[in-house]
Amino acid sequence: MRRDLVVVGASAGGVEALRQLVAGLPHDLRAAVVVVLHMPAGGSSALASILSRSGALPAVTAEDGAELRNAHIYVARPDHHVVVHDGVLQLSKGPTENGYRPAVNALFRSAALARGRAVIGVVLSGALDDGTAGMVTIKSRGGVTVVQDPGDAVYPGMPESVLQHVEVDHVLPVAQIGPLLARLAGGYATPKITEPVSGALRMEVAVARDDAGAAYGDIPTIGSPTIFTCPDCSGSLVEMPGEGIRYRCLVGHAWTADALMDAMGGTLERAMWTALRTLDEKASLAHRMVNVSRDAGRTLVVERYRRQEEEALAAAEVLRKYLLRDAVREETGT
Repeated sequence: MRRDLVVVGASAGGVEALRQLVAGLPHDLRAAVVVVLHMPAGGSSALASILSRSGALPAVTAEDGAELRNAHIYVARPDHHVVVHDGVLQLSKGPTENGYRPAVNALFRSAALARGRAVIGVVLSGALDDGTAGMVTIKSRGGVTVVQDPGDAVYPGMPESVLQHVEVDHVLPVAQIGPLLARLAGGYATPKITEPVSGALRMEVAVARDDAGAAYGDIPTIGSPTIFTCPDCSGSLVEMPGEGIRYRCLVGHAWTADALMDAMGGTLERAMWTALRTLDEKASLAHRMVNVSRDAGRTLVVERYRRQEEEALAAAEVLRKYLLRDAVREETGT
């Protein structure tokens, strides 16, 4: 079996990293390259055009049913997972992973399941840890794992996470990854004992493909129930088996522990800003009622409204100081 499929994942800082990687790929690369870059769901992406201008290989936006061809780059489109199945690419609107669609893990798992030892996985600059679970799967199926040196990445989170969980084959500055891929592509994969395909892997790939709704019902049977809820749909989360702590809800949304913590933090902050706005409005309404009651001569009611105004103002001040302190910390990095 020849190594003829390269899958690449990146997030924050990933455009420049991808440009450098592509610049090092030869025009006759003996492998197809599939790229996932985290991007907003709305709008369009110019990434394929950017990569076509960055190197010798043509880059196109992935189409459903596209056959994988050597010396071609396929770029995931916004709001669609791209997965490998039966030798072609499939696009889906399956459940998000870590809040993203396309997601790096969805591509990596599907490639590992479909092509095993033929796969070369690459993780570039990005925050948090999308791509780690996928690299674990690629490694377990006999594929080659390549990571951008965290010191060379604008955002080292994704590369560092992979290095913490996977015995990576190659760690290089991004400018050296293209020439490495040129040497690896098309070479024979060394036969080795690999882990058998698990039911969890098949189920997670099926969920990402979104063509087997019955797979969603398998999630509770494969994982362990938890007390946590999904930030996307508020459904119960199940802890999935395997390397690292990962969760899926019954709908299929997937989260790593780091991404779930980050999403919970955002949910909490939004709730606190909502509470602050509500307290400010309550204080304003109570102040208005103080004046109305005083003008009407209802002195007993005036004192009650004044106390409510003071309580709301005091609580709002505590929340405002906390939220503004956190904003300053984010800006200054302290």
